[in-house]
Amino acid sequence: MPSETSLGASSREALQAVLFDMDGTLVDTEGFWWEAATSVARSLGVELSPADTPDVLGRAAEDVAAHLLSTAEPPAATLPDTARQLIDAFAARITEQPGGVPLIPGALDLLGELHLEGIPTALVSASPRSIVQLVLPRLDHHFALIVTADDTPRGKPHPDPYLKAANRLGVDPRRCVAIEDSPTGIAAATAAGCRVMAIDTGRGLPSLHSLRAFKP
Repeated sequence: MPSETSLGASSREALQAVLFDMDGTLVDTEGFWWEAATSVARSLGVELSPADTPDVLGRAAEDVAAHLLSTAEPPAATLPDTARQLIDAFAARITEQPGGVPLIPGALDLLGELHLEGIPTALVSASPRSIVQLVLPRLDHHFALIVTADDTPRGKPHPDPYLKAANRLGVDPRRCVAIEDSPTGIAAATAAGCRVMAIDTGRGLPSLHSLRAFKP
């Protein structure tokens, strides 16, 4: 079951939109991202540990690359080259999966319910658009808007991606539910003023009924 992270009094007002993270929320790809980061880190002479998790998961490739380069001694690559290595390694792991990337339980059901009810949805991802395009066919859903790491000067944990999504949809962030799985994404959505539903990847996504019953 999802747990409440941030919810204001406006929760009693009508839901205007649902904003979804992608990796770890709709598709189970965070393990692929960690593997890609581990591989690139080793090429720089760096061994990742659980302590690196906040700097790797839920972050844009440029942020992860900057973290790896700050740890490497001496730095063996430039920031753009390292970010490109990360994206290429991640894309390779996605495309190697037989049958496509694994879905988080309940993802297609919730997306289908939102579509039938006419509730706008946006995908707000820390991944670059090239990665999002690889995953979209697996979701089989028309998002009203897609915001990627390429679309804002600052990515998660800054509020910019969620603020951009709400602005482009013409909705009040306080009347949107953002669904996230990582501390980085939760921080971004909370800072944007969204109501944030934090999910446990293993337990999956809620039903629309549970989403509407989300109370302070």
